[in-house]
Amino acid sequence: MELRDYIRILRKSWVMILLLALVAVAAASTFSILQTPKYSATSKVFVSTQSGGTTSELAQGNSFTVQRVKTYSDLVTTPIVLLPVIGTLELGIPADELAKRVTASAPLDTSIIDITVTDADPALAADIANATSQSLTAVVENIETPEADDAVSPVKLTRAQEATVPSVPVSPNVPLNIALGALVGLAIGVGLAVLRETLETRIRNERDVEQVTDVPILGGIVFDPKARERPLIVQADPRSPRAESFRTLRTNLQYLDVGRTDRSFVITSSIESEGKSTTGANLAIALADAGSRVLLVDADLRRPKIADYMGLEGAVGLTDVLIGRAELQDVIQPWGRGQLFVLPAGHIPPNPSELLGSAPMAHLIVEFNRAFDVVIFDAPPLLPVTDAAILAKSVGGAIVVVAAGRTHKNQLSGAIAALDNVGASISGLVLTMLPTKGPDAYGYGRYGYGYGYGYGEDPPPKKPVIKPPTKRAMARR
Repeated sequence: MELRDYIRILRKSWVMILLLALVAVAAASTFSILQTPKYSATSKVFVSTQSGGTTSELAQGNSFTVQRVKTYSDLVTTPIVLLPVIGTLELGIPADELAKRVTASAPLDTSIIDITVTDADPALAADIANATSQSLTAVVENIETPEADDAVSPVKLTRAQEATVPSVPVSPNVPLNIALGALVGLAIGVGLAVLRETLETRIRNERDVEQVTDVPILGGIVFDPKARERPLIVQADPRSPRAESFRTLRTNLQYLDVGRTDRSFVITSSIESEGKSTTGANLAIALADAGSRVLLVDADLRRPKIADYMGLEGAVGLTDVLIGRAELQDVIQPWGRGQLFVLPAGHIPPNPSELLGSAPMAHLIVEFNRAFDVVIFDAPPLLPVTDAAILAKSVGGAIVVVAAGRTHKNQLSGAIAALDNVGASISGLVLTMLPTKGPDAYGYGRYGYGYGYGYGEDPPPKKPVIKPPTKRAMARR
């Protein structure tokens, strides 16, 4: 991942990260409140040796003292020192339990022993620290004194600092616990966000598509929550961002497959409900508005929708022409006031794949290419059935619609593989349902410029005023 990917993940998951941080802070605060406060008291013992007045004797004595300090520090937590403390203060606990509350340390290159006692009772902590220093002094004097009657211990321990009753607890450290809780919460939140992004298989933006295929992206269609109510957005709301997306797609389509003479395309998708039918219908309207003679064919012979979207009669259509039950000029219907014509699907047959791959269908495709500037076939999804792959091979070009946030990467790769297996050419991809806000928001800088530059000035087109093409007109083309 690059730095921009991590920034996008943080922008995308900042709410979750913040909530986890707050939960961790709350947990740390609760833990701190429930903890019993502990107080710490420290007494200091100075270790000295009796030596002569010469320089060498002083140096030897000092070296001897430093060596002994470490030994005496380890002696503090032994029963020989702690048992007298227990007896003096009447603690009533074993020596090993008291040893857990007592620590002794000697600063480097010094002759001082720090005896620290931690306890829930601040006064008791001070008493134990003072009693321990006193007991250590007595024990060391007893150990170091030779057995002779008039012998004197060469080592002397003196209490340099008496332990005082502490007023502020040393634990729990509430600010530190809260800070650590916040850091842990942030770390967990960021980790979960990165993990979720790594395990995420849905396609959300252009970068996700590029991880699956190098097929060019022709355009992006922004998400419209009212798409079901107004599927023909180019006609219903020409100034909307979604309508501008289709006009940008129309512009990009003009530069697609420049060397191919036949300008016919199959609009399909990996799975259903990715917006392929509305994409095909709006693209056809945008092309007709630009002056092209366009034929929109509903080749989805399983769940046809074009007739309903366009507000036309769909009882008779493509299937009736293929089986010879109707003439082409009788079923093609003009739409709007431009040069857009629609061929509905007609009756739903029991063998859609065979009809779309038949010789009559191949003959119709040739006739369509002769009579129209652009032909758009709305076909079923690629993964459930083979209809779109069969038709795309005959037409010469397929445009695959990919719904952002819905289509998974393996589904897109499977759809592309289905087209490759039959030798069909993939002209490009169209991203639909792109969000307009957030880190994956659709940007016009990639697929075109903003909307509102003179588009949609004319009133919405009215119902048909152009006659359908005749056999003679098709023959001339």
